Amino acid sequence: MYRRRVVDAELSSRMRAAGAVLIEGPKACGKTATAQQVATTTFRMDLDDGARRLVGTAPEVLLAAAPPVLFDEWQETPRLWNLVRREVDDEPGVRGRYLLTGSATPDDDTRRHSGAGRYSYLRMRPMSLFERGVSTGAVSLRDLFDGTLVPGLDPGVGVPQLVDQLVIGGWPDLLDATARDAQQWLADYLRTVVEVDLPRLGVRRDPATLLRLLASLARGVGTQVTVQSLSKDVGGADGPLRRGTVADYLEALERLMLTEDLPAWGGHMRSTTPLRKSPTRYMVDPSLGVAALGRGPEQLLHDMNATGFHFEAMVVRDLRIYAQPLGGHLSHWRDNNGHEVDVVVTLADGRWGALEVRMGPDSVDSAAASLLRFQEKVDVERLGAPVFLGVVTTRTAAYRRPDGVYVLPVAALGP
Repeated sequence: MYRRRVVDAELSSRMRAAGAVLIEGPKACGKTATAQQVATTTFRMDLDDGARRLVGTAPEVLLAAAPPVLFDEWQETPRLWNLVRREVDDEPGVRGRYLLTGSATPDDDTRRHSGAGRYSYLRMRPMSLFERGVSTGAVSLRDLFDGTLVPGLDPGVGVPQLVDQLVIGGWPDLLDATARDAQQWLADYLRTVVEVDLPRLGVRRDPATLLRLLASLARGVGTQVTVQSLSKDVGGADGPLRRGTVADYLEALERLMLTEDLPAWGGHMRSTTPLRKSPTRYMVDPSLGVAALGRGPEQLLHDMNATGFHFEAMVVRDLRIYAQPLGGHLSHWRDNNGHEVDVVVTLADGRWGALEVRMGPDSVDSAAASLLRFQEKVDVERLGAPVFLGVVTTRTAAYRRPDGVYVLPVAALGP
């Protein structure tokens, strides 16, 4: 049975606005299932040899199928891009006729005409805690931006349950899986990435090195780890891996949409203290980092300091999902004095809010103090005051502190 996704409403809206919608996201995040909820005809371009042949011999047969027409894994036949674009050009009044899904960004191709005005782009990620039924969704990000927080009781999801979610991740195939079964599924997923998917993008087939890079990224999750540091860590006793090689690997992982770094926030500050511009490293789902390190719930529960970074990655994943329908984007902030804020959410209309992520509720006081010091450094005359400041954590009620900072249980967050 299909589990409703936050992007469902976005997809409907984009289909009303454009002749074709491109849905992008990592493999197994649910793109096909979501697109098939609205598609009448589906062509699986990675599996259907006949459909691939028709692209070269009689594309009109595919394009004239009963709409909406879904071309799943369209990048297997890149010529489809221009064919669909031309078809949309020829019928400018028709909306929502084609859907394309892809799990890898193709190489730039000068022959591929711009999709501007023809395609609407929709990003998908693995499922959030709300979509998985773990979070109640009682604390809405939209409501926070509207200045509303309805106080609520602790939703009752404990740290062991959240640790299980770190291991299982947001993959639709693992909705009913145990943590142990998820570990095997994710180990196989990563093995396929390094042995099949990356080599198909032109990356030299070296599974051992690629797995070490994934583990290194996992150790640096939630930090601004540099390419130079990664090259040293991956190279190990044999000496640093060539930085250009690491950069190529990182680019390929980004093309597969398995990594999604958080850029630095460029807001105007009162102080002249220099700001750090390096992105914060994240994988698209925290389970990938946990799997790359070979950790299960037991190991995570015995190393809560490291687990806190993976918890932060899970919160960032969910906030990206909740912010996208609002036209929002996420960034981080850090100055050269070491003062940092985990997440700044900014909407297209300029409204913004800042969040700290803490796995232990006993850290709420220090996190709130950090947010208030950050607010004092912001030039609010140019940027406006933050709509909200909040600390996302575990096992707590949702409430507003006397200093104005919200305390938000992760198991109550929603769109």
